[in-house]
Amino acid sequence: MPAATTSSTTDTNNVTSLADRRLLHETVIDRLRDLIVQGELAPETKLNERVLAEKLGTSRTPLREAIKFLASEGLVELLPNRGAVVAPLKPEKMKEVFVVLGALEALAGDLACRNATEADIAEIRALHYHMLAHHARGELAQYFRYNQQIHIKFMECAGNATLTQVYRGLNAHVKRARYMANLSRERWDKAVKEHEDMLDALVKRDGARLQTLLRDHLANKLVMVMEALNAKSAEAAR
Repeated sequence: MPAATTSSTTDTNNVTSLADRRLLHETVIDRLRDLIVQGELAPETKLNERVLAEKLGTSRTPLREAIKFLASEGLVELLPNRGAVVAPLKPEKMKEVFVVLGALEALAGDLACRNATEADIAEIRALHYHMLAHHARGELAQYFRYNQQIHIKFMECAGNATLTQVYRGLNAHVKRARYMANLSRERWDKAVKEHEDMLDALVKRDGARLQTLLRDHLANKLVMVMEALNAKSAEAAR
């Protein structure tokens, strides 16, 4: 009997250890992603493992795993024999991705108006109010997290797993650009108004209107992103 107890305890400890490693892995990914998305690590910055491990309070093993994962999202580029750098924001690539995302979000909006439950709509409304609170306080990073949750929730309400999967993969590549689009307070305020209109269309289950609002929302973000990228290019050329 004592041997069985020892075995059970060992198994429990192994499960706990595995869960702890998974949590650490996800935490390091999230924190490194935030540094990139929020611009603390600029495009083409070399990722120094020693410096980043110290900054994030972790060892190099989970950091390397996080770098590889973010490379799969398009936020990091792995260079043969030269380590890793923050992926550059390429204007032509941004245009391509935003056009496709706009079409995907428009489709999701139409399907969400048909398929969303009242509980789904209540959840989106709650996320919206949290987002508004952070906007009022000028907290862009926190605002952006709720903003992204709302867009993902629209996808989930559509009831199409393939649509959600494709969207998540593409959206990961332009998270920095979407964050950048709100760095102008004027554009940020406009984005909030667009979200209020989107929520109203969803509540009224007006699929045609929500389709148009979501497509225009992405198009407006692309305009701001291109202006920001062009400004950076002009500054670098001086």
